[in-house]
Amino acid sequence: MTKEAVFIYSDELLSYRFSKDHPFNQFRLTLTLDLLKELNAITNEDIIPPRMATDEELCLIHDSSYIEAVKSAGNGRLSEETAENYGLGTEDTPIFSGMHEASALLVGGTLTAVDQVMTGQSRHAVHLGGGLHHGFRGKASGFCVYNDSSVAIKYLQKKYNARVLYIDTDAHHGDGVQWSFYYDESVCTFSIHETGRYLFPGTGNVNEWGSGKGYGYSFNIPVDAFTEDESWLYCYETALREVAAYFKPDVILTQNGADSHYYDPLTHLSASINIYKKIPKLAHQLAHQYCDGRWIAVGGGGYDIWRVVPRAWSLIWLEMNNYPDVKGELPTSWVNKWKAKAPIPLATAWEDPENMYKPIPRKPEITEKNKQTVERLLHFIRQQTSR
Repeated sequence: MTKEAVFIYSDELLSYRFSKDHPFNQFRLTLTLDLLKELNAITNEDIIPPRMATDEELCLIHDSSYIEAVKSAGNGRLSEETAENYGLGTEDTPIFSGMHEASALLVGGTLTAVDQVMTGQSRHAVHLGGGLHHGFRGKASGFCVYNDSSVAIKYLQKKYNARVLYIDTDAHHGDGVQWSFYYDESVCTFSIHETGRYLFPGTGNVNEWGSGKGYGYSFNIPVDAFTEDESWLYCYETALREVAAYFKPDVILTQNGADSHYYDPLTHLSASINIYKKIPKLAHQLAHQYCDGRWIAVGGGGYDIWRVVPRAWSLIWLEMNNYPDVKGELPTSWVNKWKAKAPIPLATAWEDPENMYKPIPRKPEITEKNKQTVERLLHFIRQQTSR
């Protein structure tokens, strides 16, 4: 019998940890899963452990020389100079013991999710340990060693001959995935992110349309800094509906970075938890509209691991399982379990406080600028469709 959704997880995923003080902290997986358990929204039967990706699978995207460098780095056998050439040992992506094994497990978790969905064992699958969208063919970047989404998309193409719509709602542009498929007409990438004028990686302009056979299959919505819910959701919903109708995918892969929230320490957007209620709802709807429900969700950014990520990521699982909309107080048992460990006061409700931030002074200008970006994208799609 086909399950509605599966949750890919094991405690081994926590081994992807650069250092005690690094902002990328997979303890957020523990907090998210525990919130779902305290809500009685998940059981052990729903959880499937990730497998390790093989070197052959990693080579679908990554150079073999890079994979060997990652192995050597994790074993303490890579020189500082060589490491730097591969983007390893930097402030963003420090070397840690067992780096290859931890990174390959993250990739394998996303491949586990893919196989669950594509073999019909489950309609949907979520692997919150994945979503490392900045990794390149031969270089680590932006907290990402291997790029699990890119590997998974190549795997979907090779094993299942699938047309893939990749949707990236991380505050940072999904550059590694976009460039992996920039010349490929069977993969459509859609990224909505804070403009690169202010934020890493500095790419993701609206005029990055793809190239060669891939021209017309890369879409970007760079929103202005301090964008709020209403404008963000207008951009996301208006543009994504058109992109999906234009591309008509076989399967949807969503990257669900939770760092567009006002509380996130690394970004400059002013979104609330409300966008994280709407993001999975539209993805779910489009998956059933175009893909017979085939939807794979991965994690991504999200650096307020106490107040934002557990709530935002729980909503993906709840949406996959058609769980009633959650409102009001978070489970008291969850709050009481973690409040002593948290360095900041925990959120105690699903909603954010109404006075979370002061009014944005440039709101009309920001809203209009974002609207113009969407109109430019829609104009391009309609030009492509009329050819």
